[in-house]
Amino acid sequence: MINLQPVPYEASIFVAGHRGLVGSALLRALHDAGYTNILTAGRDELDLRHQSEVNKWFASNRPEYVYLVAGKVGGVGANSNFPADFLYDNMMIHGTVVHAAHLTNVKKLLYLGSSCIYPRLSSQPIAEDQLLTGLLEPTNEGYAIAKIAGIKLCEMYRRQYGHDFISAMPTNLYGPGDNFDLEASHVIPALIRKFHEAKKANNPAVEIWGTGKAMREFLHVDDLASACLFLMDHYSEDQHVNVGTGIDQAIGDLALLIRDVVYPEADLIFDTSKPDGMPRKVLDISKIEALGWKPTIDLRNGLEASYQWFVDNYDRARGTAGQQEVSN
Repeated sequence: MINLQPVPYEASIFVAGHRGLVGSALLRALHDAGYTNILTAGRDELDLRHQSEVNKWFASNRPEYVYLVAGKVGGVGANSNFPADFLYDNMMIHGTVVHAAHLTNVKKLLYLGSSCIYPRLSSQPIAEDQLLTGLLEPTNEGYAIAKIAGIKLCEMYRRQYGHDFISAMPTNLYGPGDNFDLEASHVIPALIRKFHEAKKANNPAVEIWGTGKAMREFLHVDDLASACLFLMDHYSEDQHVNVGTGIDQAIGDLALLIRDVVYPEADLIFDTSKPDGMPRKVLDISKIEALGWKPTIDLRNGLEASYQWFVDNYDRARGTAGQQEVSN
């Protein structure tokens, strides 16, 4: 194990993917914690898929610490329709940033994966050692393979070069700044928008994809940001770390909760021709809990705050398609 040293408040910290859901939450958390030298680079100045561009940027800016949270993300529909894009773009982004961090001797890098890396039929709750023990969920296989490659890339650079590169695997995320594009969003923002627009149009019912029986776990993105800062100071091992709540519920129950927040009068109609995805997915978070971190944001409170953010930013939020694109 590499000796743990807290990140100095004046250290240069690069947030790769600062415009995305997680990246924007990380910026808030870093600023609130008192860090004063935060580096960002938008797509107009740096395409993270191009190694030469990334190498040049790292050589010029010399970040000491890196949060690698950039990527192409989306829900079941987007993953099913664009599997090659999800695989290629994410593999390139992860590869270029990790390699540039190696070339410039970054002090520490935290890579953010996804709980979809685990086998479709994992035992529940899913512990970190279940990685690569079975077949993946077909509807997001491309994205999952790219994320697994990122985890292994950090492990191999750590093993071969001794770099302090670590990985964290969050569960399903939601929160302010989410993607509410119905063609690319995850379940919570999609349902928030559907119920809101049904309410505005006085439609009596809202359609829900799948049977409603699939079980999922949800983590507010501000809780994830706090976990990332915590791990940067308190963790330095080969194996990735799960980040979640350890609590799951049926999608049907989630839909009822969102209905109660947004449009209590609505009826639910389940479109069983649409895929459910993995039957159940809840993470074993005992590892990060043993280190001393726990989530603090209750799901109901988090949903209410997310809905308020959507209402306050409606014109911008409903047109967001950023998660179909590379987010940095």
